[in-house]
Amino acid sequence: MNERGGMGKVSEVRSEAAGTKASRSVVILGATGSIGQSTAAIIAGAGGAFTVEAVAGGRDPIALAKVARELGASFAALADPAGYKDLKEALSGTSIEVAAGPQSVVEAALHPSDMVVGAIAGTAGVEPTFAALSAGRTVALANKECLVCAGPAFMHQAAVQGTRLLPVDSEHNAIFQAMNDAGLDSIERITLTASGGPFRTWTSEAIAKATPEQALNHPNWSMGPKITVDSAGLMNKGLEVIEAHYLFGIEAARLDVLVHPQSVVHGLVHFTDGSVTAGMAAPDMKVPIAHCLSYPERLTTAARRLDLAAVGTLTFERPDFDRFPALRVALDALRTGQGLPTILNAANEIAVEAFLGKRISFHDIARLVEQACDRALADGIARDPASVTEALEMDRLIRERTRAALAENSLAQGSLATMH
Repeated sequence: MNERGGMGKVSEVRSEAAGTKASRSVVILGATGSIGQSTAAIIAGAGGAFTVEAVAGGRDPIALAKVARELGASFAALADPAGYKDLKEALSGTSIEVAAGPQSVVEAALHPSDMVVGAIAGTAGVEPTFAALSAGRTVALANKECLVCAGPAFMHQAAVQGTRLLPVDSEHNAIFQAMNDAGLDSIERITLTASGGPFRTWTSEAIAKATPEQALNHPNWSMGPKITVDSAGLMNKGLEVIEAHYLFGIEAARLDVLVHPQSVVHGLVHFTDGSVTAGMAAPDMKVPIAHCLSYPERLTTAARRLDLAAVGTLTFERPDFDRFPALRVALDALRTGQGLPTILNAANEIAVEAFLGKRISFHDIARLVEQACDRALADGIARDPASVTEALEMDRLIRERTRAALAENSLAQGSLATMH
């Protein structure tokens, strides 16, 4: 497409009704999660347009065996080695090869295929997704951590391989479609939208007292617990801005956020001539998944259709950084650079885990993450990782430091100022 890594070779995909028998071969990493399940549903309903070479899951051998059988995969990999026996038994009587352990997921990623769907949550998805990209696979990316943690390495590798990352996130996919291959010199800015989550109208005091159950009650989307908590505090939108910076090669100053509670407009591209193109769809992840799976063709799917008359009204608000400080912390990390996105991501995962475990308050998530970034700068360890290996090592270090800070009970007074 351009200097970000080129269009690469994306095999054509058409339904049998279109007069061709060619199919696109796919590997699904994170096959048992919500994105993986939606991907499987689209493939199952695509009339033979796809073949599935391998599937990988985390800790649920029965669910992985089920999807492997349904999709006719030739290889099933489970990240948790303890589940090997159950996976093997669940797939007995089939020709599906079975393996377990983190390296088996990398093995799945490297199975010959046209496309790898990278939908493993968290930093566990970084190594296998990078392996797929390094092998020249087109990657449909649904894992934020790959770019937030190691964005420069991923984009450099895409350029070296002449392949590309196709964005599965609804916001980035909408922007990708709205850009329509326009050059960055014709784009004034890019806007990502946020639903505002369950706390959009709450006071700061009420948000500070929010329970995990309340944070997990998202009004529009059904997602995993970590990303749902991130969405409730707008940290998720900050992570997506960081993703957009790397994915589209656009500087932070030309990226902004609008709160849009209807979740109909997922992204806007503002052009230098004053025109604006909006990427719109019903809030259904099957829409961007289908777009990536079939790109540059289009599938006919059963995904939810957008009925604007039924929606009636679309509203937009500026984000409130006082009530949602996590978004400010994430944007500051992007502007500062020096590896702070990597540090922010690692600290945030530990902070969200602590909140879900009812060890810290909701607002303490942003405080803990900001303190981790400030501390890394003060200690002189903040730096841009030169490789995925360096990014994962920084991630490991920051997780250790953040866990240690929590263990020191530095939140006892509701502040992280005592961290050292």
